[in-house]
Amino acid sequence: MDPHLLRTFVAVVEHRSFSAAAQALGYTQSAVSQHIAALENDLGTRLVERRPVGPTRAGERLMEHAAPLLLRLNAARADVARAGRTPPAGLTLACGPVALTPAVAGELARLRTDTPGLAVDVQVLGRAAVARAVLTGTADLGLIDGAAAPSDPLPVPDAVPLTGLAVAEQPLAVLLPTGHPLERRGSLRLFDLADAHWIDAPDTAVPLGQLRAAANTDGFRPRVTYGGTDVHGLGTLVAAGHGLAALPLSLTAALPGTAGIRLSAPRLVHRTEVLHPRAPAAAARELVARLTG
Repeated sequence: MDPHLLRTFVAVVEHRSFSAAAQALGYTQSAVSQHIAALENDLGTRLVERRPVGPTRAGERLMEHAAPLLLRLNAARADVARAGRTPPAGLTLACGPVALTPAVAGELARLRTDTPGLAVDVQVLGRAAVARAVLTGTADLGLIDGAAAPSDPLPVPDAVPLTGLAVAEQPLAVLLPTGHPLERRGSLRLFDLADAHWIDAPDTAVPLGQLRAAANTDGFRPRVTYGGTDVHGLGTLVAAGHGLAALPLSLTAALPGTAGIRLSAPRLVHRTEVLHPRAPAAAARELVARLTG
């Protein structure tokens, strides 16, 4: 299966348009049509409906495989390039908005002090994008966070071959608006909140899928979806009564109009991990040692 054809297929399905896919890829529309026809001929089945444009049932199945396949190809390219080039003089750190804590910023500052001339680029991204950035070589290190049982590792998006090391664990809390009936509770059980209104904020709060898995329920259905990476924006939505969110307890005190109530059951913590490739550069290795030491 030609990866160039597969990339064209993904673009057509995501844009729902041959012309938009051509524009995004820098191809002519005729070339895109030829790529799709060639891929369909290779697999022996129709993958894309033309009017309206969308995946067939076989195309939907191919889409399930396409992202991991292309990601691993990009990872292989980055890994080979990393092994064959002079290590970069700077350091690029990709991190989720909640993973960028004062402790992390402090260690980064000390590293810069101890390494004169070190150029640092900090990129705040969504959780899955952090792993992709490290895997494909656009970042030297990544910081991700989420809910887990104590000492359990976090699931890495797309099952990517990265090393994850614990940076911090702290109590997990439910963020409520001030004046909520549960505000006076000393602690809350996650199971009791399955039918509450929640905000789906996969790149800032703990993903609702992790809460469903921890509580073994199909609850935790979102009332509002928040696609941003601004934690204070999420806090504003909670304060206005749009729904609840799960965050590390230490962060909840900094969000006006809200209250953070610790979760008592099941046993969950908010965990932060640093992700690095097989052979990180010197500055990246040093930061990993400082964060995990």
